[in-house]
Amino acid sequence: MPGLFNPPAATRPTIDSDSAWKQLVARDPCARFVFGVATTGVYCRPGCTSRRPLRANVRFFATAAEAQTAGFRPCMRCHPEAPEQNDWLSRVRMHIEAHADRPVRLKELGRVAGLSPFTVQRLFKRAMGVSPLEYQRALRAGTLRAALKKGEPVTEAIYSAGFGSSSRAYEGTQLGMAPSRFAKGGKGERIGFASARTPFGWMIVGATERGLCWLSLAGARAEAEASLRAEFPAATLHRDAALAQWVDAAVASVREGADLSASRPKADALDLRGTVFQLRVWRALRQIPRGETRTYSQLAREMGEPKATRAVARACAMNRVAVLVPCHRVVGVDASLTGYRWGVKRKAKLLDAERG
Repeated sequence: MPGLFNPPAATRPTIDSDSAWKQLVARDPCARFVFGVATTGVYCRPGCTSRRPLRANVRFFATAAEAQTAGFRPCMRCHPEAPEQNDWLSRVRMHIEAHADRPVRLKELGRVAGLSPFTVQRLFKRAMGVSPLEYQRALRAGTLRAALKKGEPVTEAIYSAGFGSSSRAYEGTQLGMAPSRFAKGGKGERIGFASARTPFGWMIVGATERGLCWLSLAGARAEAEASLRAEFPAATLHRDAALAQWVDAAVASVREGADLSASRPKADALDLRGTVFQLRVWRALRQIPRGETRTYSQLAREMGEPKATRAVARACAMNRVAVLVPCHRVVGVDASLTGYRWGVKRKAKLLDAERG
């Protein structure tokens, strides 16, 4: 099947070996071919950082499929058999952003990327941390939030954001509440909460019908509960003893590495609200193994956004669900603990407990 590195024969470019060799020597990352080395049986991208081969041992191919057909195997360093992320991913993202008012169709995205629908779904989620549909929903949610904060009428804001109805807007956003309530600062929304003393200080959890929306740490019960009220000033807060299981689950996840799904019905029932980028960062944080840390720059690179270190740090600072979205696992470039929304000493205690 034609793909990004396997275009139809009629459209394959003719390779000028002299020009291709110059691009290989320059390690040109924009070169659109692969090369095989006869003495090793391996094929690479021109930008590969492996040792440059002798000209006499090099063969050039328009596609990875051609190189493999010729008997070469892919380089383990540059992975030339994989699509180039910056190319196909940017096209798919631009397509989704330009057509936010209509449903995401994987077949259509596959044509844009030059990949199969299944492959574009899998690789997009690996690169972005969210599926194409989730990405579109987050884009719409951001547009809707901005419009509501500017005071636009709810109905007008819903349709201008690309939602076909108010029910779709409620289901397909990270607002955590009906758009009309969000526009009024959460007025009319009911948020249950529970608080308890833990080895890491007083912990308070808050939850909407959609899931946990707040988990904070403090030195005293009153301080913990004040943090929830400050975050949702217009909502109706009520104590809910059943939510104590979230406190127990959070503590167990730190001290014992317990599987959260064993402690509560829905392991992913987190009501996270943020921009597309923030949601990606928060998902990446949850993928850092217990007992390990990452620097902000490392996390940015793992997300495929090496120049977004500061934006990653800001997203960590905006995290509303401590412990379960473990922003405490991100440290400074020199392994220093740097800042932490709930106190550096508490961050050290969490990390010590996880490592222990």
